[in-house]
Amino acid sequence: QDYYGKELQKSEDLKTNACVTSARPLPKVVRDALERIHEEVVARYYGCGVVIPERLESCWILDLGSGSGRDCYLLSQLVGEQGHVTGIDMTKGQVEVAKKHIAYHMDKFGYQKPNVEFFHGYMEKMGDAGLADESYDIVISNCVINLAPDKRAVLREAFRVLKPGGEMYFSDIYASQRLSETIRKHRVLWGECLAGALYWRDLYSIAEEVGFSPPRLVTASPITIANKELEGVVGDCRFVSATFRLFKVPGGSWAGPGQVIYNGGIAGHERELVFDANFTFKEGEAVDVDAEMAAILQSSRFAEEFLIRAGGANAAALQGRCC
Repeated sequence: QDYYGKELQKSEDLKTNACVTSARPLPKVVRDALERIHEEVVARYYGCGVVIPERLESCWILDLGSGSGRDCYLLSQLVGEQGHVTGIDMTKGQVEVAKKHIAYHMDKFGYQKPNVEFFHGYMEKMGDAGLADESYDIVISNCVINLAPDKRAVLREAFRVLKPGGEMYFSDIYASQRLSETIRKHRVLWGECLAGALYWRDLYSIAEEVGFSPPRLVTASPITIANKELEGVVGDCRFVSATFRLFKVPGGSWAGPGQVIYNGGIAGHERELVFDANFTFKEGEAVDVDAEMAAILQSSRFAEEFLIRAGGANAAALQGRCC
């Protein structure tokens, strides 16, 4: 709270590139939406990567660790006036910055009533803030789960508030090994999102334990620490900023491999949909998928965008696990 509420006044105050890494170019619709966001909100933003999944129209989205509200105001434009975006953050000063600019943004977007709200609270205990079971289509998070000591609790809560078929789409920092006590107790490395980084293999076991489908890697970028003192503390451990997507697939969903054809109906992704590091769907082209991917597409908000049928010659060999 002190690091993000007091020590950091703007993104330039960060000491590593962990919180400013963008893994791929932003689509024009996102760049345009960013230009409409208040400069104070942008200046107090400390995320990593871009957490803008596809097919957002009219969705209800929850942003964990929403900070100054940059991603919430960005998503507010993409879900439209019929959609809704909720932000929750533990740092009171950041929540105050976000709340202060609600009227400014609604006027800027031409909305009759606000489609955003912000809560001061903890993502490990979202029930305390009044967030109900199965109330969101998508949960996003941008470089904050590493700041939570109990990451299982965060994923458990995200799973609870998601509707069946809902998605957790999040960017965070991962380590090449489990971190030593020295690193985990280092104050600056904690604030810079490195000391709390999860060993990447542990993400898979926690996700499975909570009930999510196996994590699907979207993008990843190595992190550089341009600081000799911090490099000495970290030693041979390596860090990566990565975006994953997890789905709350209902029981009894699609049981076997399949073949899918993308209809091309998603705004900004009409010709092709880059779903993750393994699957890119081109409009009208049949693609063999494993049972896991077939179940995700069939049970999620993507169901109407695909023709899904049983079968697929090579589907059984395809697995979405790579990191």
